[in-house]
Amino acid sequence: MHANLNPEENTHVFDARGIARRFRHSAIFGALSALRSGETMRFINDHDPLPLLAQLRERFGEYLTVNYRERGPQGVVVDSGIVGLPGE
Repeated sequence: MHANLNPEENTHVFDARGIARRFRHSAIFGALSALRSGETMRFINDHDPLPLLAQLRERFGEYLTVNYRERGPQGVVVDSGIVGLPGE
């Protein structure tokens, strides 16, 4: 995996590979909730987080952005953000 650990401005790296599996979803929800408009979380994981992405879409709906940067057998890199929330 060639994850860019020197991301663009306003992109925050979240490497889930070092977090115990039972804590990952809670930590990711918290990290996404903490983002401000225009910020991105670069999520690095050892597998494609399809169930997690479904949960995030349920919670954040149309305000969630998801962009795969890498997707392969060794893991994924996904840029996610929250945009256009009412009250921003």
